[in-house]
Amino acid sequence: MQMGIDFYRIRGWTLNRLPALAAGAFCIALAGVALFASTLAAPEPVEAASELPKGTYLGVATCGGTTCHGRQEADGEIVRQDEIMRWQEESTPGGAHSRAFRVLKEPRSIAIAKRLGIKDAASSQQCLGCHATPAARKGPRFQLGDGVGCEACHGASSEWISAHYAVGANHAKNVSLGLTPLENPKVRASNCLDCHFGSAKSGQFVDHRIMAAGHPRISFELDLFSTLQQHHDEDVDYVRRKGRTNSVRFWAVGQSMALERSLNLFSKPALATEGIFPEFYFYDCHSCHRRIYDETTARPTSVNNPGRPIPEGMPPYNDENMIMLSAAIRVAAPDLAGQFDARSKAFHTAMAKGRKPALEAAARLRQTAVTLADRFSRASFGKDQTFRIMETIAGEAISPRFTDYEGSVQAVMAIDTLLNGLVNSGQVSNAAATSLRGQINTAYTAVDDPNSYQPLKFRRALGSAVRTIRALR
Repeated sequence: MQMGIDFYRIRGWTLNRLPALAAGAFCIALAGVALFASTLAAPEPVEAASELPKGTYLGVATCGGTTCHGRQEADGEIVRQDEIMRWQEESTPGGAHSRAFRVLKEPRSIAIAKRLGIKDAASSQQCLGCHATPAARKGPRFQLGDGVGCEACHGASSEWISAHYAVGANHAKNVSLGLTPLENPKVRASNCLDCHFGSAKSGQFVDHRIMAAGHPRISFELDLFSTLQQHHDEDVDYVRRKGRTNSVRFWAVGQSMALERSLNLFSKPALATEGIFPEFYFYDCHSCHRRIYDETTARPTSVNNPGRPIPEGMPPYNDENMIMLSAAIRVAAPDLAGQFDARSKAFHTAMAKGRKPALEAAARLRQTAVTLADRFSRASFGKDQTFRIMETIAGEAISPRFTDYEGSVQAVMAIDTLLNGLVNSGQVSNAAATSLRGQINTAYTAVDDPNSYQPLKFRRALGSAVRTIRALR
């Protein structure tokens, strides 16, 4: 997928550096040196793989032969064949997965582990659930030090490793044997969300205690993260085998499934409570982490939010995905807009009444989120719809809800993602998108630093960017 504009710039990061807001999902600014592709061994013989139990993870080395994905140059006839080189790239976010295990041995991780009472982060399941490939069964070439390897995304390869490069192989057959169909936005979102948002699986939930110990906050946007990690070319052959990627569809499905995942985790008592307190992971960080004014002339620091009918002073549930979905629904699923907004407000209201009514409201809102994921996964999201979603995000009905940092971050990422989708689909030229870089950067600047975030300033910046984008219609 060709990038049409100077990609994501959050907190001063550019395309060549991992966005700091996404750093939590990529786990502690992953950095360092990985195993060079030129040293990887040839693929494991088919017969050796077939002797292993079903669902065995064979390891990165199994994919690293020069006849497979371990070349130094992207000169393959069907796929690039330098995919491992891109997975290991030190200078871009694309290499973050390969560095995930090594970061556990760095000073920051050691300090976090000490604060949490963990002897060694590199051997703790609390960390390895996301900093390594979560493999129940491991082949002889599997190495924990590979970090988040090929099979973390593509699935345990013991059943499909030989079939996928055989003469006459096809994608449908590979999927039937266990290859993860990442071209499906719902499947990809579910896979990515496990680590980049959280799951109930062992070592895949970054709670408030872990963040308080120094782990970056969790933030996720499916199309952004997909682009940062992409190691394939979307050429004619790719489209023939898997279809053309619709970035806007990925964004919308990702928002729906992130909300569903959040509400699902919230429904689990072991995750949603911490002693007599609620688990603060689920709440909007900025609503509490503000400056406190105790003097006699103290003034409230909160801003009224029409989407959150909650008592003054009550920590709000993190509704960043709800806000984005409110904009998408108005354009792509208007028949569900009333239901979604009503259930969102009912959920916020129920939070002030107790856990039981909150769970009941969460179940109803989660049901709508599932419906939206299904609906959006089949939607076309053409040029007109995409422009309308961008305008709705910054419009009068939605922009008053940007009162806290998390939702505003999602908004500026959404504008950039949606515009990028138009460029990638050829509906907006590179030159036209580049001319808007300054306006989008202004919106990014407004969320550079959570400590200096100002809702009204952000709304003005976002509105200015969208008004400029509107001219492209």
